[in-house]
Amino acid sequence: MTSVAVLDVVTPEPPVSRASDFAALCERITAAGLMKRRHGYYIAKVSLTVGFYIACWVAFALVGASWWQLAVGVALAFGSTQVAFLGHDFGHRQIFRTRRPSEVAGLVLGNLGVGMSYGWWMSKHTRHHANPNHEDEDPDVAIGALAWTPEQAQSRTGFMKFMARWQAYIFFPLLFLEGLNLHVAGIKEVMTVPLRHRKWEATLLVAHIVIYLSAVFLVLPVGMGFAFIAVHQALFGFYMGCSFAPNHKGMPILTAEDNLDYLRKQVLTSRNVAGGPVTDFMLGGLNYQIEHHVFPSMPRANLHKAQPIVRDFCRERDVSYLESSVYDSYAMGLAYLNEVGKSVQDSK
Repeated sequence: MTSVAVLDVVTPEPPVSRASDFAALCERITAAGLMKRRHGYYIAKVSLTVGFYIACWVAFALVGASWWQLAVGVALAFGSTQVAFLGHDFGHRQIFRTRRPSEVAGLVLGNLGVGMSYGWWMSKHTRHHANPNHEDEDPDVAIGALAWTPEQAQSRTGFMKFMARWQAYIFFPLLFLEGLNLHVAGIKEVMTVPLRHRKWEATLLVAHIVIYLSAVFLVLPVGMGFAFIAVHQALFGFYMGCSFAPNHKGMPILTAEDNLDYLRKQVLTSRNVAGGPVTDFMLGGLNYQIEHHVFPSMPRANLHKAQPIVRDFCRERDVSYLESSVYDSYAMGLAYLNEVGKSVQDSK
């Protein structure tokens, strides 16, 4: 493993919190006009993204029964993830201010387009934003395939204990299953939880599954069809996982004992990924994770403009603001997972 300093599981004692800090930052952001909607940007973004996604399916139909379909699967994985990024923006009301059009767009893009439950994702993601990296409140650090705290790792038994010990080494391979996990988790939620639009959620998910499988197996023979699905879904999950993993993994884990104000809670648990326009595009704006967490409804196109304002404000208030390269962000996350995994062995 790469040798990287791992952040403590317990958050360092923060500076004295002042309720006016966030209000003061809001004034600067509002004065800069960065909370205004970017309708022109999103008209172009939605048109190009959905257009590319549709073009992938047109290419699928034109290529026909050929192993070149695996290349189409690669392109479709990229297109599916970009569509999911748009669903993320709609969910945060970065495009529409009101709930109804945001939900309609989210259901169409998520359930019908990608096969992910929009309602399930919204519930999970809203709780994450409210308490990022909180061991009791954030579902993203709840115990699952991976252990995020030494306590979680040491509670494992059998094969899951083995996985926890070596989780840093199997992290990236596991991401190839993330697409399947996203589909299954959403379907289970729709089946068992009374979501806000449960009937529409179920109808659109079923429609996605039927259309997707029909299209694949009407065009491709069985073996080739399963190969196409494997490539598409594996790379979709890998891309999604690689886009979200740098944001919080390896950052401080909060507990019930931590008492942070809103600004510090969001900034201290988040990490930005340095880059330029290509990074912004590939990560769907999630590389500005600090700005996104502090101002979740800020349009994606404004995040890079907000960054110097937020960074300077944090420096003035002596709030730690972390930005790293893509490589270093993954290295820190893996080093943290390795440190947690080693606690299994250390506890013997």
